[in-house]
Amino acid sequence: MKSVSDVLRDAIRKSGTAFIEIERRTGVSRVSLMRFVAGKQSLRLDRVDALAEYFGLALRPVRER
Repeated sequence: MKSVSDVLRDAIRKSGTAFIEIERRTGVSRVSLMRFVAGKQSLRLDRVDALAEYFGLALRPVRER
C-alpha cells in the first residue's frame, strides 16, 4: 500500500501543474513542493491538508480496528 506522502507526490507529478501555480492556489511554497516531490523534505500537516483539498484527495480507513 502506498503511503500518504507517495499518493500526494504522485498527484502533484501527474497533475502537470507548475509549482508556482500550486503555490498560488494552496499557499504551499514552490520550494517546499520541489523538495517534497524530490523526497528531500516532508510537509507539515496543514500543508498536506491544503494540497489534498486542491487535488481532491481524502484519507479514509482501510480497515476497522
